[in-house]
Amino acid sequence: MAKKNYYLLSEGKLQRKENTIYFVNENGKKPIPINKIYAVYCYGQISISSQVINIFSKNGIPIHFFNYYGFYNGSYYPREKLLSGDLLVKQAATYLDENKRLELAKLFVEGAAKNILKVLAYYKIESKIKETLKDLKKCKLITEVMNVEGRIRAEYYEKFDEILPEEFKMEGRSRQPPKNMLNALISFGNSMMYSTTLSEIYNTQLNPTISFLHEPSERRFSLSLDLSEIFKPIFVDRMIFYLINKKVITKDDFDQELNCCLLNDTGRAKFVQEYNKRLEKTIKHRELNKNVSYRRLIRLEAYKLIKHILGTKKYEPFVIWW
Repeated sequence: MAKKNYYLLSEGKLQRKENTIYFVNENGKKPIPINKIYAVYCYGQISISSQVINIFSKNGIPIHFFNYYGFYNGSYYPREKLLSGDLLVKQAATYLDENKRLELAKLFVEGAAKNILKVLAYYKIESKIKETLKDLKKCKLITEVMNVEGRIRAEYYEKFDEILPEEFKMEGRSRQPPKNMLNALISFGNSMMYSTTLSEIYNTQLNPTISFLHEPSERRFSLSLDLSEIFKPIFVDRMIFYLINKKVITKDDFDQELNCCLLNDTGRAKFVQEYNKRLEKTIKHRELNKNVSYRRLIRLEAYKLIKHILGTKKYEPFVIWW
């Protein structure tokens, strides 16, 4: 039986009876068999019983929580079931080795930049990003790599106005909280990408707190930030362009507040529906010679990183070919 993500967009509570989870709210009681759940994303105020936590732990199901603004708040991350002392030691050693860490950090930025260029090429838009990317070779510090990454992102976001209609102008990147409709969509999508990547890392032997581009932190799973950089342009950004240009999402799907703009309930539902549809979409993988889902591509990226850390095959970031 195929497992899938469940998105809880309204207030309610999760309860357990035997091997079935029930989402209970004012609309009634919806059963969710435990063997159908891949991960749970909570956007409303959700109450969860200890019985639910116990069965989620037993079945390795992560729960991701988002706040009122749609920003990622944190995750219930079940005890890791795929432990490897050898990989953990080598992952930490790779981080501590300045040259090895720098190499991976550059590859993450390079992969993200190449996917950004693919997105712009689809819309026949010229940019200076190729030239900016050349500066990566000169970087000798992680802070310099981050600076190049920041410049590439800034140049990329400037091009959004050439893709989208006037009412969805970028007007600069704003995050917490987003100041306009486009920024609200980007922030919401990036949060979803981060938590999706975290779910995939959980299903590997990687430690999600040891990262290479972003600094490890006590309060976040920073390896998820590293890997999600590669997929945000081709997954989140292309989806946003589609939703806006096809008028699936309009200004009616937002709540405008003082110095703040957020997706409303209808807008969130539309975004989540399209996001999940794309997550399950399949493509023919050139190396594996079989169909794999977009979600699987993220897991495969984690496996490639493991091979690099173990020294069996050099990591090459995923770049879209279609």
